[in-house]
Amino acid sequence: MALLALALVVLAILVQVGRKGLPARLRRRSASRLSPAEARAILGVGPDAGPDEIEAAYRRLMLRAHPDTGGTSGLAAQLNAARTLLIKKS
Repeated sequence: MALLALALVVLAILVQVGRKGLPARLRRRSASRLSPAEARAILGVGPDAGPDEIEAAYRRLMLRAHPDTGGTSGLAAQLNAARTLLIKKS
């Protein structure tokens, strides 16, 4: 019986983490440590992309990745960090 209870607690934790994404301290790569090449790869833009192309790619991806539309907060944070980094560089 105790094993079943433990399994249910672990399952509840996994479901909760899946809904909210991992806490910032547990993510593999901090969004602030993105390189420009990684940011371009995340957004799917080339090295010569201007601010308008970066914004268009960000909006297109955020429509799918936003937590309110079934995405995860971790992916949304990566998209935000990538956009911010690339807009500052351009």
